[in-house]
Amino acid sequence: MGNAFFVVWRESLEAFLVVGILYAWLQANDDSGYGRGRRALFAGVAAGVALAAALGWALVGVQDELAGEALDAFQTGMLLVAAALITQMVLWMRKHGRQMRARLHAELASASERSGALGVAVVAALAVAREGAETVIFLYGLAQEGSLQPLFAGAAAGFVAAALTAWLAARGLKLLNLGLFLRISSLLLLVLASALLVAAADRMIGAGWLPALVDPLWDSSALLDDAAGAGKLVADFSGYRARPALSVVIAYAAYWAGVALVWRRAARG
Repeated sequence: MGNAFFVVWRESLEAFLVVGILYAWLQANDDSGYGRGRRALFAGVAAGVALAAALGWALVGVQDELAGEALDAFQTGMLLVAAALITQMVLWMRKHGRQMRARLHAELASASERSGALGVAVVAALAVAREGAETVIFLYGLAQEGSLQPLFAGAAAGFVAAALTAWLAARGLKLLNLGLFLRISSLLLLVLASALLVAAADRMIGAGWLPALVDPLWDSSALLDDAAGAGKLVADFSGYRARPALSVVIAYAAYWAGVALVWRRAARG
């Protein structure tokens, strides 16, 4: 539940902020008739949500058609895709986040000039669909590791929390340091992505697609057991394993080494 809450909170917050930026631009620049541009914006938002929902329906439909090893391969692949998307999104925001407002304003101005209200709707739909599609894939990946009821509860709570956070940001409350929130959440998302990578590696070892090399490399279950209690919570969020295989440790270390390298380059760029 906690992972679903966090993922939906962060992705929904980004979607709310994007819509807010587009809405503010339209308030200042919409001369196509009273409310026409804003109606197009909300129509685009609805279309983006529908596209994300269609992706979720397609994923469930594909899963229902698969069985055995093909289903295992599909679910493992989605774990890897979710981990890659989370990582890509965080690193992209690290490099381009400061210019996001200007980019969105430029795209909206260009689309509005070329296609009027339809262009506004398309920009909004694509922006919301991107965030929504990422959320759907993340939740699908998380669903492979637990029951659905806590997942849905966490997702709903995360959406409400995102709406509240966006409202507080819009109100300009000095106590809400949105930039700090986003930086901390970016690091936590990377931790979650590494946990999805570990889960995928475990599945590949279990299926015989990835050699374990040494299994286990160590046993720390006496200190923190990953099968129950606090240890399981840590394992679900961070990818901690009390008895990891060497190949899992290598994958985990390689992931963080790559992230650290790109993170530093993004900071310099």
